[in-house]
Amino acid sequence: RIGRFFTKEVNGFRVNTAIREMVVFAQHSVIKDAPFTKLELLFCRNLLIYMETGLQKKLMNLFHYSLNIGGVMILGSAETENSENKQFTPIDAKLKIYKSAERSVKYAELDFPDSFSQPKRQPSIETKPATVPDNIQTLADQVLLQRFAPASVLINTEGDILYITGRTGKYLEPAAGKTNWNIYAMSREGLNHELPGAIRKAKLNYDAVKLHNVKIGNNGGAQIVDLTFQQIEKPDAIKGTIMIVFNDVADIPRPAKRKPKTGRQNSTVREQELELELQRANEELQITREEAQTTQEELKSTNEEMQSSNEELQSTNEELSTSKEEMQSLNEELQTVNNELQSKITDFQVANNDLRNLLNSTDIATLFLDKDLNIRRFTDQLTSLFKLRQTDIGRPFTDLVTDLQYPEIGADAHEVLKTLVFKEKDFTTHDQRWFKVRIMPYRTSDDHIDGLVITFIDISLAKKLEAELNDKIAILRKHQLDKP
Repeated sequence: RIGRFFTKEVNGFRVNTAIREMVVFAQHSVIKDAPFTKLELLFCRNLLIYMETGLQKKLMNLFHYSLNIGGVMILGSAETENSENKQFTPIDAKLKIYKSAERSVKYAELDFPDSFSQPKRQPSIETKPATVPDNIQTLADQVLLQRFAPASVLINTEGDILYITGRTGKYLEPAAGKTNWNIYAMSREGLNHELPGAIRKAKLNYDAVKLHNVKIGNNGGAQIVDLTFQQIEKPDAIKGTIMIVFNDVADIPRPAKRKPKTGRQNSTVREQELELELQRANEELQITREEAQTTQEELKSTNEEMQSSNEELQSTNEELSTSKEEMQSLNEELQTVNNELQSKITDFQVANNDLRNLLNSTDIATLFLDKDLNIRRFTDQLTSLFKLRQTDIGRPFTDLVTDLQYPEIGADAHEVLKTLVFKEKDFTTHDQRWFKVRIMPYRTSDDHIDGLVITFIDISLAKKLEAELNDKIAILRKHQLDKP
């Protein structure tokens, strides 16, 4: 069916022309116009929510009458099917889709649209007195506007017609071609020359602008009309719009021809018309001159503002140029500082490498602590005494596991940090190695104490030689005592 009734496009499908030509679009009032019949599908979305319950039930009866048996009715998401006698059965209650049930209502008893707004006429024996409707003022205003008020149109500032009152066919006619509801395009011969100037003059203030004896061409004839242009001030909803009122005028009476007393004839009607047209042309020319002068003053003021803006832009440009130079100078200074910092970083790396190699070349286990006795740095040889890793930097050194039999090392470190007097002691390890432990204050270049330096010197060989020497001395002394 898609290939039969639809045409594939880039973003989807389009209904075929043959199907579209079968669709008729028309304005239809469900409460005033006669209903359609024999429908298979009826959409009524977001309409019933604006009606009272009684009118909704009447429309449900009307929809049931319009649909064939089994026809589908689709309502809006906020609407419900409240018909009488279950005239519709739900197909999908959530989506508000209903199917028309079998006819169980006598349609002769239904109220059709022509009776929605007025009660049924029922024969009565007694004659009731005429009642005055509550909205008699509105009805009287409508009759007055439709039968006695002059024709008028309401336009916006661009000339587009917003509302029409009365019959305006003698003054306006639709233009050929595409639909255009602009009064300049719809005005008849004679009126089109008067509209521009009068509308411009009406825009200036809220005073009425009146044109008298305007001759408008009308299907080969002419109609004399008085025009009134009034810019609307209140209410605010239509403020700024212009109301144009047409008042028909009887033909200008032609003066009877009389023999001239001085040999000159009186002015003819044509001359009077020309004089009126000349007067209106002069008025329009004066309005045009005033508008041109106003426009010239506005252009002069705009030119001055543009010159002022140009000067401000030039000043801003100069400031930006100065800022650019300052930024360039600052950038050069930053590059110089960056180069200096890069040189210092290189020197620091070289010094750090030299220090590391020096410490490793001495083959002395060294531990650097801060004022809180937290590990700051250590040499590789220290890992043979303490279970140390790089991740231990920042931890208290007393929390580390060590093979050194020196339980007082923490107390001695606190004492050296307090007294600033170094300590040096010999201690053995669990595997019978001997180390000389020296605890010294860490002094900065400006002679500030910033922690401790602890060195562990392996003296196992010296201790061994010392023990052997003591043994030999003891043997020699014994031999000397044994001699007679």
